[in-house]
Order: sequence, then structure tokens, then C-alpha cells
Amino acid sequence: MIRFTSAVAALVMFAGVSAHAETSPHMSISSSGSRAYIAGPEATFTGKAWIDPLFLSPKTPQRASAGLVTFEPGARSAWHTHPLGQTLVITSGTGWVQEWGGERKVVHAGDVVACPPGVKHWHGATDKTGMAHIAIQEIDDSGKNVEWLEKVSDEQYNPVAAQ
Repeated sequence: MIRFTSAVAALVMFAGVSAHAETSPHMSISSSGSRAYIAGPEATFTGKAWIDPLFLSPKTPQRASAGLVTFEPGARSAWHTHPLGQTLVITSGTGWVQEWGGERKVVHAGDVVACPPGVKHWHGATDKTGMAHIAIQEIDDSGKNVEWLEKVSDEQYNPVAAQ
């Protein structure tokens, strides 16, 4: 039974690869070091954050974009939403995430954060530790993957320090 299940799984995987090969005739490799890091724009980040665009301009029918974002201690994104949601894979350090109206939560390397479409939120490093994550989001039919809102205030970012 195990061999049968493995054989079926292999056939399903092969069929998926074959179907993908028809719609995408050539793989591409974006070598490490070939993508220029960009500084997190001051309008949408507080503190120092760096973005390594992993894949930001998908080719149809693909819709996903992703970036490796590295936050220095105290750095964070502004409040924002994603029309089709966002997934964060925390790759190193310790950070904070918060959705509008909710409590700030601690995240660590290895954690995965799933943010549903339209949920207002922010994410970044703690005040004492850096944090990096891979941010994955889809581009909607209008060509957007994020709507940036106001900056996170110091009081919202770290209410304990503000007291």
C-alpha cells in the first residue's frame, strides 16, 4: 500500500511538472547577489529596513511577488493591507506583528504569519533585536499587492516604552 501511494504521489508530481512545463517553457535562476537590495522607503518604513526583491514582477499567469526584508532593531513597516493577503516567513531574529485593533505579537525565526486579505497590519523588529522575513503576496487584477497607510506611532509600536 505504501508503494502504491508513493507511486501515485510521484505520478501526480510528474503530471504537475509536465503541466507547468507547457505554460512555462524555461526556468530562470536569479542568482544570489544579482538582485540589488533597496532601502525601505522612508514613507512606508520607520528605522532601517532593507529589501531584497526575490521576485516582484511575476509573469502571467503567476501572481505572487516576494521579498526578503531585513529590519534593524526598532525598524518597522507602516500600517498596510494586501488585497489578496500576505504570508510572512520569519527567517531570523525576533520581531513584532500586529493587526489593527489587536495585540502586538512576538514572532521568531521559523514562525509563519498568515494575514488575510484586507486586514490592516504592520510588522518589524523588536526595539532590541533585528528580524528578517520573506514577505509573499499576490498581485490582484488591478496590478496592486499592497496599500500603504499611516506610519505606526512610537506608542503603537512599543506601548511599554511609551509609558
